Order: sequence, then C-alpha cells, then structure tokens
Amino acid sequence: MAAPKKVCIVGSGNWGSAIAKIVGINAAALDKFDKTVRMWVFEEMVNGRKLTEIINTDHENVKYLPGHKLPPNVVAVPDVVDAAKDADILVFVIPHQFIGRLCDSLKDSVKKDAIGISLIKGVDEGPEGLKLISAIIREKLGIAVSVLMGANIANEVAEEKFCETTIGCKVKEHGALLKELMQTPNFRITVVQEADVVEICGALKNVVAVGAGFCDGLGFGDNTKAAVIRLGLMEMISFARLFCTEGPVSSATFLESCGVADLITTCYGGRNRKVAEAFSKTGKSIEELEKEMLNGQKLQGPQTSAEVHRILAHKNLVDKFPLFNAVYQICYEGRPVKEFIQCLQNHPEHM
Repeated sequence: MAAPKKVCIVGSGNWGSAIAKIVGINAAALDKFDKTVRMWVFEEMVNGRKLTEIINTDHENVKYLPGHKLPPNVVAVPDVVDAAKDADILVFVIPHQFIGRLCDSLKDSVKKDAIGISLIKGVDEGPEGLKLISAIIREKLGIAVSVLMGANIANEVAEEKFCETTIGCKVKEHGALLKELMQTPNFRITVVQEADVVEICGALKNVVAVGAGFCDGLGFGDNTKAAVIRLGLMEMISFARLFCTEGPVSSATFLESCGVADLITTCYGGRNRKVAEAFSKTGKSIEELEKEMLNGQKLQGPQTSAEVHRILAHKNLVDKFPLFNAVYQICYEGRPVKEFIQCLQNHPEHM
C-alpha cells in the first residue's frame, strides 16, 4: 500500500481555517492521508499570545474563524518552509497579492511530485496580460496545480451548512484524490476539466460583486441587482472566451457552483459587496473601509478590476466590458458612484 499522503494548508485566514476543518476531519478518517495536517499560519500576537500557540492549544483560530473548533490533528506552523517541506498535497489559500513571494520562498523545499490546489480568488497581470494564480504556482514550484472555486462563504462552510463547490483539474486522478480529501456530506464537489475557466470565474465574480454593492449603497433594489448579476455574468463569459485559448470554454462550466452560484452568493453576501455598499454611502476610500471593516482580511474585487482593466486596455477592449470598466473607474479614477447605472443603461447588450 502507498504511504499515506501528507497534506499542508498554506494559509490560515477565514477560508483557510474553514477548509482546514474539513481537511483535518477527512485526513483523520481516511487511511489514504497522513493523520497530521500542517497549516502555515502567519504569526501574529492576539491578546498577548502567539496565534500558532492559540490554535495548537485551544484548537481555534480566534482571529479569523472565531467560534469554530479545528480538529486537534491540524497543527499550526509559523514557518512556511517547515510547514510545506514533506507535503504531498499543498492547499493554497492566501490573498492573491502574496502568492509570488510565498512561492519564491518555497521553491527549493517542495517535493517535485507534490500536487497543489489553489483556493485563491484573483488574477495577476503578466507580461502577456492575464496571469492565473495557478499558473504562477505551477511555474515557480514546478508542480501540477488544480483549483477549487464555488459559492462558499467561509463561515457557512465552517458551520457545516450544505453547499457545493467546483474543482477544476486537468488530471483525472488528481481530481479524484482531491475530491476525496475535501468532500463531506455538506460540502459537495463536482470535478470539471476546464480548470482555467473555473479559476477565472472565481476572480471575476468579485468585480461584479463590487458593482452589486454600489447598487445596494445607492438604494436601487433587487431588479437592478439582478441586472448587474446577469450583465456581469455575460462579461465574465466574454472575458473567459478571450483569454482561455488553450481549450474550449463551454457554457456548462458557468452553470457549476464556481460560476453562477458563486456570483449570486458574492453579490448578496461577501465582503466585496459589503465594502462597496459602504463606499457608496460614506464617500470614504476603499482602503479606509478595508481597514475599518475587514479585521485584517484583504479585498479582492477592486484590485482584480485594476488588473482586468490593464489587460483589456492592452488589447483595446475596454469598451466591450462597460461593467468591469465602471467598477474600475469608480474605485480608482474618481468617477462618481452614481454614474454606475449609466454603464448598465448603455450596455452593448441593450443596443
């Protein structure tokens, strides 16, 4: 029998801790996995104690997932190289801004036959335009990388409320193994092969959610928000078709949890919507609101809109994506938020 596979979770925020709970329980129950799950925790002091020490003694991430016990076999490790060194499966779940630096520090210590799975929702800007986070991990570490994206608000997952998610994976055996590690009766996984489309959905829906938050802040109601969601989905599909050139982009993938379901939940819940609503109402900057409202978590939507804007500008396609463009202009160029509705009225879909 093959040696049990060692798992490391790279990251320990709200979503990282929720996933650690699932992975820890499954690893303890299944012979295929090593019982100990290591979790890299960025060390910080909470009420005079080290966060790693709190997690390892009280089995709770009191800063990012308070009120939820982590399984005792999830061990917090403050040094990322130490956490990842023997891992067969690496689960990446940190803000996308930090992935490049993190992979640079890991590249000499990760097993060459390890497999990665990215739960990171965002895109980066490469010299050719769009760069997927999974591609950065793949290039820097030289390992196979899949993605997991879906309508998965971390606290609800931690509360074991029923939800679905999507794994995008080009290698069938990896998909089956990762599904076994992560699926539970209340966290149902579908595996699809269009991994790049799955990942693009996870990044772009945050931009649409910022638009939904603007609508809420301006008091426009559910009909308007439904229009934002639909137009946003159309722009997501168009963007995926432009940039996923390696394989087909089927509409079916957008009907998975990573597509329409994640878009809906993020436009009604989620931090991007919440901060964008406050932005509409208070006139404070996105940076100020992020500090005030998010307890150290990072906002992905505005930054993703900036990366998307640069990519579209590079290809002279900004005008074909008026919703994405309006979010960018309002967040970064001082366009008045009340003009957001104009972009919907004059959307090319209505011409």
